Amino acid sequence: MKKSLEKISVYQIYVKSFMDSNGDGIGDIPGITQKLDYLKDLGVDFLWLTPIYPSPMNDNGYDVAEYTSINPLFGTMQDFDMLLSETKKRGIELMLDMVFNHTSTEQEWFKRAINGEKKYMDYYIFKDRVNGKEPTNWISKFGGNAWEYLPHLNKYYLHLFDKTQADLNWENPELREEIYNIVNFWIEKGVKGFRFDVINLISKGEYKNDLEGDGRRFYTDGPKVHEYIHELNQRTYGKYDDIITVGEMSSTSMGNCILYTQKERAELSMTFNFHHLKVDYEKGHKWSLKPFDFEELKRLLISWQIGMSNAGGYNALFWSNHDQPRVVSRLGNDKSFHELSAKMLATSTYLMKGTPYIYQGEEIGMTNAYFSSIEEYRDVESLNYYTILLSEGKKKEEALEILASKSRDNARTPMQWDASRNSGFTKGRPWIDTNANHIKINAKLAYEDKTSIFHYFKTVLNLKKHNDTLAYGDFEEGVSTDSILSYKRVYKESEVLVICNYFAEVSEYPLENFKGYKILLSNYERTSFGESNSLEPYEALVLSKY
Repeated sequence: MKKSLEKISVYQIYVKSFMDSNGDGIGDIPGITQKLDYLKDLGVDFLWLTPIYPSPMNDNGYDVAEYTSINPLFGTMQDFDMLLSETKKRGIELMLDMVFNHTSTEQEWFKRAINGEKKYMDYYIFKDRVNGKEPTNWISKFGGNAWEYLPHLNKYYLHLFDKTQADLNWENPELREEIYNIVNFWIEKGVKGFRFDVINLISKGEYKNDLEGDGRRFYTDGPKVHEYIHELNQRTYGKYDDIITVGEMSSTSMGNCILYTQKERAELSMTFNFHHLKVDYEKGHKWSLKPFDFEELKRLLISWQIGMSNAGGYNALFWSNHDQPRVVSRLGNDKSFHELSAKMLATSTYLMKGTPYIYQGEEIGMTNAYFSSIEEYRDVESLNYYTILLSEGKKKEEALEILASKSRDNARTPMQWDASRNSGFTKGRPWIDTNANHIKINAKLAYEDKTSIFHYFKTVLNLKKHNDTLAYGDFEEGVSTDSILSYKRVYKESEVLVICNYFAEVSEYPLENFKGYKILLSNYERTSFGESNSLEPYEALVLSKY
């Protein structure tokens, strides 16, 4: 049955850290199946699984070695089939992660390429030396040059990410045919959703030195990217009206995201963009410490809502994923206003126009890990940048403070199911340490407390599903202040107003102007305004008028 994009929600599972069923310390597919009733109760419609395919796991599965089988770490194809069957019984569908910008260097195609087989060399991007050096000065997303030299071939191959992740050559129609076969394999099994990893990087432009930046302007939203995605659509998921897709867009533009998601163009259902998650980057640099810029955050959220909607584009709404620090630690207050700020952040973004994406643990307010030693980290990007930060002159303590704030491992600590040892995630030794605060922050406690973040998330998702104004309504900017974000959703004769205080201080706001509105939702459990003309710290109010 086709589900309305505007009324569904997606829950992202980082498989390795969700639930371990066999005690090896690594989350797995049977572990997900065990927790389906919890997810059904939360009210989500799709489960997005991070890559479950065979992989050397240098980038935790985003280095795929084989696309149509299951990594033994996570289970078997039989386990997957059981998960698929059990999700469908509960009215939930699966969304698989497709990594088609690059493969692992352990992929059979690449092994045959480096043996000199012309057919498979053309699956990748091999270039000769230029003036005795790398073909370009492009920088890898994980640090260092983006080209790796193979002496026996006297050629370089491109890797925009880790050197074990070789970029694919989408110019080659034979390679594209392989990709269509992979997507169709999973569609035939009954998969109804696909998330495409950094899909806007698949079309490279000119291979030139970048004298202004790190090279991304030559390969981001490249010259044939829309052509390639449209062809992917037409050859695979575009044949069905009940499959949803989302593209992860790296350093993209609004203009391109409009094109990716306009229905008549037949490319993707929706896109992720990350501009709003760079508001705490010092001069655009991730590995730095800076309080988030609220004015810039407001500007980005509002401009993308209005710009995308007015042009027929469609947004995926999210704060968190496996690559981002925990939002309650980043933009909220995980010490003094943990519960209130987590609820406010959910209200603020998930009631905008678009489809909510909840990251595992977000619904119980999981926080950053606050690791204190480099030995606790597992993420290749974090380990690389720790070395880079030290080489730039940072002291060990400074580098660790930056990692504690920005590392992807903050999102990857085990799901906190209960207060037991290892948070109920595993009976073995977890692959990465459990957050020590699982004793107080866990799903069992949240489920039992009807005023918890978990139950608040349920209410937010239920509102989105059953309130047509919040599902289909136009987005209009409200009256915001230097501490408050406000917007309206307007549909036919009805209006919903969302007002959110992003800070730990009481903020003045003219609530008296809204006496004719009914309170739909309040994270302070307000039932009326009284004589108040202010919002409490991290207060969120949702008001309706018919």
